[in-house]
Amino acid sequence: MSYYRYHVFFCVNRREGGQPCCANHGSQEMRDHAKDRIKALGLAGQGGVRINQAGCMDRCHQGPVMVVYPEGTWYSYKNRADIDEIIDRHLRQGQPVERLRLKD
Repeated sequence: MSYYRYHVFFCVNRREGGQPCCANHGSQEMRDHAKDRIKALGLAGQGGVRINQAGCMDRCHQGPVMVVYPEGTWYSYKNRADIDEIIDRHLRQGQPVERLRLKD
C-alpha cells in the first residue's frame, strides 16, 4: 500500500513576460484552499491525502492544472467550487470529476 491514498500536485509555476502560467490563475490560492480543506475534513496524513505544490508541469496552455496520483488524473479548475468538487467526489468518494478532467 502507498503511504498516501492520494497525492495531489498543484502547478504554481509563474512565468515572466506575460507567458501563460498556472500562477496567473490563482493556483497558489487554490492549492492553499485544498490543503486547508483536506486538513479540516481529517483526510490529511498517512493513508489519506497529501496536497503539494509543483513547478511547471508543461501544461500551461491548459492551466491552471493539478494532477492526482496514483491514477495520474489531470484536472483544470476555475474556482474553489471546482476544487471542492474534486475533493468531495474524487478524493473522498474515489470518482473522478469528468467535466474537469484534462484530455490527453
